[in-house]
Amino acid sequence: MISYITGKIINKDNNKITVLTTGGVGYEINLPPFLFLELKNNQEVELNVYLAVRENSLELYGFKSLDQKDLFLKFLDVSGIGPKSALHLLSLGTVEEISGAIARGDVEYLTKVSGVGKKTAERIVVELKSKIQSSKFGVQSGEMSGNLGEVVDALVSLGYSKDEVRQVAKGLSGENKKSEDLLKEALKLLSR
Repeated sequence: MISYITGKIINKDNNKITVLTTGGVGYEINLPPFLFLELKNNQEVELNVYLAVRENSLELYGFKSLDQKDLFLKFLDVSGIGPKSALHLLSLGTVEEISGAIARGDVEYLTKVSGVGKKTAERIVVELKSKIQSSKFGVQSGEMSGNLGEVVDALVSLGYSKDEVRQVAKGLSGENKKSEDLLKEALKLLSR
């Protein structure tokens, strides 16, 4: 199975790139939209890839890091999520932000992806919540679902929008701080 490709980008089109390896073989690789925008023609790249084998096609999906690839594979385990939807789910934010949203059960965050409705987002949360918390993402997402998660819930219950609260929560460090202290910090940031 192909799991890693390095080479030069010789073509970019529709969230796909063609990478020419030193062996002279060109591989077409589907990318998450944010990664596609980062890369340029004639740039040397190193990508972790996943080979999707279907009855009538073989398709490669590329990732910047192994964490992105692991989260992509977790999305594929959810019924109703295919490779294209999984790629778009990765464009919601960093692996930690997405994992945190799943750990908190933030369905609204997941429905921002085209093609992912409320029921699919709920299925993602139900099927992946325990996997995310017990995986290597658990430390980071657990932190977000711990004190930071409490702060997010409290601010939403006070009437702040989830988007506003998410932006503020990104700037807070939950390490060695009580929920009350984090809430005070967040309220100061929101009042500006």
